[in-house]
Amino acid sequence: MTDAVRLLGALAIAGFLIAAAAALFLLNGFPAFGAEPARAVGTAIDPGIVQWAMISAAIAAGLSSLAAGYAVASVGSAAVGALAEKPELLGRVLILVGLAEGIAIYGLIVAILILNRAG
Repeated sequence: MTDAVRLLGALAIAGFLIAAAAALFLLNGFPAFGAEPARAVGTAIDPGIVQWAMISAAIAAGLSSLAAGYAVASVGSAAVGALAEKPELLGRVLILVGLAEGIAIYGLIVAILILNRAG
């Protein structure tokens, strides 16, 4: 097994671990923040809004992770084929795989923004 294949495998494992950590972070309801945000007196959060915000954040994070997995699979397989013929393309291949992994990060950012807006 070449070093490039090992490196691509390590990148795929790192992407999976990031997605798993993001899922745990979203499922635990932001435990790191602890305190309730300041609100005006007499205002309450509508449970329906929070429910739909959680669902939409889960959809944003989940679909972007699935899309990133599909992109990494197709880019990674093409990258391994290209590296088998020209090993000097390693830097360019890593950039392309990293761009494909970025899709999941964008989805996580959107999910955090949705949950932040919902209160």
